[in-house]
Amino acid sequence: MEKGKRMATISERLASSLTILKDLQEVEKIAVKSSELSRTHRERLVRSGFLKEVMRGWYIPTRPDEPVGESTSWYTSFWYFCAAYLEERFGKEWSLSPEQSVIIHAGNLTVPRQLLVRAPGARNQTTQLPFDTSIFETRAKMADAEEEVVDAHGLRLFSLESALIYSPEVFFRNNPVDVRAALATFRDGTELLRKLLDGGHSVVAGRLAGAFRNIGRDAIAADILAGMRSVGYTVTEQDPFAAPSTLLLPSRQVLPQVNRLHLMWLSMRETVLEEFPEEPGIPADREGYLQRVADLFVNDAYNSLSIEGYWVSADLIERIKAENWQPEARDSDRQHRDAMAARGYWLAFQSVKKELQAVLEGAEPGKVAESAHRTWYRELFAPSVEAGIIRASDLAGYRNQPVYIRQSKHVPPGSELVRDLMPAYFELLSTEKSAAVRAVLGHFVFVYIHPYVDGNGRIARFLMNLLMASGGYPWMIVPMSRREEYMAALESASADQQIRPFARFLASILES
Repeated sequence: MEKGKRMATISERLASSLTILKDLQEVEKIAVKSSELSRTHRERLVRSGFLKEVMRGWYIPTRPDEPVGESTSWYTSFWYFCAAYLEERFGKEWSLSPEQSVIIHAGNLTVPRQLLVRAPGARNQTTQLPFDTSIFETRAKMADAEEEVVDAHGLRLFSLESALIYSPEVFFRNNPVDVRAALATFRDGTELLRKLLDGGHSVVAGRLAGAFRNIGRDAIAADILAGMRSVGYTVTEQDPFAAPSTLLLPSRQVLPQVNRLHLMWLSMRETVLEEFPEEPGIPADREGYLQRVADLFVNDAYNSLSIEGYWVSADLIERIKAENWQPEARDSDRQHRDAMAARGYWLAFQSVKKELQAVLEGAEPGKVAESAHRTWYRELFAPSVEAGIIRASDLAGYRNQPVYIRQSKHVPPGSELVRDLMPAYFELLSTEKSAAVRAVLGHFVFVYIHPYVDGNGRIARFLMNLLMASGGYPWMIVPMSRREEYMAALESASADQQIRPFARFLASILES
């Protein structure tokens, strides 16, 4: 070593490797090939927990504190990894299947168990990936240049028109929410009819005409039939869905994610009604109801905060409740993240009780929820702002960045969609007649959208109990001891569109 030249410390060497990883991520290299990093940097990042091998020669970024066997970093990187891996394998000569293309056009980015890919150079084989996911490649027809769409993740999709044409009838029956949400984005049938005519797709034209009529778009259905018949095709209209749609989707063009939200709600509400006990009705003793809620605070706060990963004690919660929280005298009260969360929960709980009273006195619960949830969010995190843990601007409103849910295949909608989805969510709450449906789906859909960077679970449980009160149901505490069951039920609803486990889970708590 040259005289006077200092050797870099371990921290400095790690920082240099992280800088290179950061530069790769800034150009959307969410999945990293081994050739993009030197062996020294790669091994250092893997050893320190910032990089994880997915398969030979491929890595994804991860967090050093992510437990062994944790799936979050994989699900977060899944779509980016698949796009990068397929680009490396096939260049631009590949596309996702028509069916998967429709699902993504509908705004559904749930990680599939098997991703279906088409490419001329495919080997008709399965590539196994982490956590029971895989890619199946086939030599079937891929999207050509005129049909292709490349989405924000770098995925090559069939255009929606082509994807609908090439998707089989069984796909419509098995995926009614996604297909109806995609169909409802059409303003007219011009582009679709052009492709049907060019390809001579008379049978498909009858299927799509039936599908549009199913969702109440009679004008588009009639246009498809008339256009095909005008040049001599014999077309028989056929509804490909297993059942008629009872939801009249708006005739104007609406984001597919908003349509999908309405369709999800409709498809799930009957299941909730089957699983949940009948409404007891607003109690005559409203003051007694509110006092029982107040008495539950310590138990509720302990369980709700523990579910979210905060380590709080009953003693801390009692001190906050008794206004004996002393940040000036106790370092733990002033600096500890968990103490800030407990203080914020107390403040928000007081606000929730006021809104409960309004609902018990006859206020429309959907409107109360819409106006109150922002206040609850600010109350939850105001102590953290005062302590300098987060910035004041973080309390401004809905998130402006992507979020991911730990160990979940569900990818919440992009931040640019939240401001369209939340008004639709509150509209659904306000028009729903059943308090049980409002409470169960109100909780689920809120965490499905995930409108805030943090606090979504706590606010969802506040909303659930506010909406439960509108039917006279008692305040419900989701116990920490059943956290895994709770999260699994939410995952079933989010990733698999199966609401029954979640409705059944909440009903079991109510009856215990």
